[in-house]
Amino acid sequence: MSQPQVSVIIPTYNCARYLPEAIDSVLAQTYQDFEIIVIDDGSTDDTAGVLQSYGDRVRAVQQQNQGVALARNHGIRLAQGEWVAFLDADDVLLPHKLEAQLELAHANPELGMIHSGWQRVDSQGRLLMVVEPWHQVPELTLESWLRWKPVLPSAMLFRRYWLEQAGGFDPRFPPAEDTELVLRLALLGCQATWLPQVTVNYRQHESSAMHKGLPQAKSLAAVIDHFFAQPNLPEHIRWLENQTRYNTLVWIAWYLHYTDHPTEMVEYLQRSWQYSPYPPLETIVHWADGFTAFSKNWGHEFDAETLARSPEWQGLMQWVVGRVN
Repeated sequence: MSQPQVSVIIPTYNCARYLPEAIDSVLAQTYQDFEIIVIDDGSTDDTAGVLQSYGDRVRAVQQQNQGVALARNHGIRLAQGEWVAFLDADDVLLPHKLEAQLELAHANPELGMIHSGWQRVDSQGRLLMVVEPWHQVPELTLESWLRWKPVLPSAMLFRRYWLEQAGGFDPRFPPAEDTELVLRLALLGCQATWLPQVTVNYRQHESSAMHKGLPQAKSLAAVIDHFFAQPNLPEHIRWLENQTRYNTLVWIAWYLHYTDHPTEMVEYLQRSWQYSPYPPLETIVHWADGFTAFSKNWGHEFDAETLARSPEWQGLMQWVVGRVN
């Protein structure tokens, strides 16, 4: 039996509710030269029963609970395909995902990562928002990965060679280990481009990573600290450090506001202050403009008046006055 062209790796932990839909979306692909590897990361629900129902159509491997980074790395070690597609167990591929990305891969042999758009859906699969990041980030370079971080593994396709060269996911940075890996790949010289199509339904629910406000914030800040702590960064990347730190900390602050962590929101805006390229008043305006833009990108209206009346924001303004005077 010949080796598959693509290895689809599905890490799963207590996700039996959604896992069949994820697996079925791979089996329904218009491109069929793939293997499916499911890494069960110590589930205690009916995941084993779900996997058993697929027989030999799925290679199911169990491990003790170690987290998604090590589950994906386990899948990479088992993978036989030249290309690797990661699919979170609660996400769903659209039918042409693999075919369209591989067509681009074969036409551009220098590529190591192919990214695409996604649809955010709720726990029931109802559409929340279509996300097409290439409008804001036309080129995927190390600089643009650093600035915008438009990373969603389920929407991506990776050449296995590059994943092995990079050493896989680093388990020290959950849940932002995917961003850390992409930055590491780009620094190594792995070239990336967009497939300007929506290829996956990215499910938002109470257990998904993007609802974990504090862990997500701390992890992303740690990834940026780790990246700029490297001694041999190219000079043009080193020049981006202050701007990258500032933009990242403001985004984290907005995200903490969005996930209802007002005290920590203030802390991250205060941390961003030292990196701001703007005068004090412009910095405050930039914070507000950033919150407005981030909310819009998330499909929400930003309520500036409610934030401005909050004791946390008013305390932040007093802190700013103390810095200016």
